[in-house]
Amino acid sequence: QVHVVESGGGLVQAGGSLRLSCAASGDISRIEIMNWFRQAPGKQRELVATITRRGSTDYAWFARGRFTVTRDNSQNTIGLQMNNLKPEDTAVYYCNADITLRSQRYGMYYWGPGTQVADSS
Repeated sequence: QVHVVESGGGLVQAGGSLRLSCAASGDISRIEIMNWFRQAPGKQRELVATITRRGSTDYAWFARGRFTVTRDNSQNTIGLQMNNLKPEDTAVYYCNADITLRSQRYGMYYWGPGTQVADSS
């Protein structure tokens, strides 16, 4: 069984910063790609940032220059540092990870329950 859990969400004023974390736990053999997604009210879920096991990163256009994704393979965690937040960044942020269990040969994607980021302005 695998658990993926996000933390660090909250209220933040426009221009402020917030750091999200995501931890995967369970009988994990390997984690390949890990992603951050977000879903704003009334909108579809969208990809925010991706980081590979080797540390290669990619960002959505709205995240470039403001958000930074990091990863700790030894802890099965990723982080998302968000700076210069805007009201339109208000959303539930989800962690998504390609996880291979020790009992399995191939990986599959697991989702966390999400953490809310909201504008307090």
